[in-house]
Amino acid sequence: MPAIVDAVVAQVLRLEVSLHHARARLAAGTDGEALHDLRIGLRRLRSLLKPLRGRDSVSALERAAAAVGQLTTPVRDLEVLVGELRRRGLHEAAERREARLATRYGEILHSSELAQLFACLDSWPADWRRAERGGELRRLARLLDRRLDKQRGRLLDALANLQHDPHRIRLLVKRNRYAADAYPHHSPLSRRARAALKTVQSALGDWHDRYQWCLRASREADLQPLRQPWQAQAVAALQQAEDRMLVLAGELLRTPRRHASSPRRL
Repeated sequence: MPAIVDAVVAQVLRLEVSLHHARARLAAGTDGEALHDLRIGLRRLRSLLKPLRGRDSVSALERAAAAVGQLTTPVRDLEVLVGELRRRGLHEAAERREARLATRYGEILHSSELAQLFACLDSWPADWRRAERGGELRRLARLLDRRLDKQRGRLLDALANLQHDPHRIRLLVKRNRYAADAYPHHSPLSRRARAALKTVQSALGDWHDRYQWCLRASREADLQPLRQPWQAQAVAALQQAEDRMLVLAGELLRTPRRHASSPRRL
């Protein structure tokens, strides 16, 4: 059996354990990072599965992970906002929003989406092994090489677009970073490129938080006084991200694209 087939199974099993652990912590209320860790596990799982798309053994698990990601996004956004309000000493505003979190956690824990995810995780190894016995995974290594290279190319194309969308760049950065972690021997990214991905993701994360807070401030009266400072911080964070994107683009260009049809200029 090819080593890569076993390696994918091992990674999914490790992620399943980490997701169970995060769920248990969320249920017990032991710490404030349980939901965050659950979402990191989901992102890693989805990044592991994305290059394997097109197989029945992958599709159901990928859909289940995406559904839980969508369900938990607004709750995580609320968590981050509560932390920001507490840092600013706005404890009353923080407590009003924090009171909603226990209810939202319960909704996640008892959701059909989370139940479906763990059901899919339970059945996935057997489905994957059937696909291997059926000959579907014979060229898996070659497929990973090609798809991870194309994924890098999509990020490079997005960075080259002068009108690029920071939301799309953020998604592509995370996708490339976690795919490189999942498939280090198949990723075309150098260590320097992977480090650059991390710094861009951090800067875009800072921008995204403030962008979301500004949207909330336009709807929630008690946040209105914070809108202007958040806007200023968002502008600064986006500029920092743009500077780091230039470094990232340079690192991505250092490795020739395997399937490039023409050179790109940034």
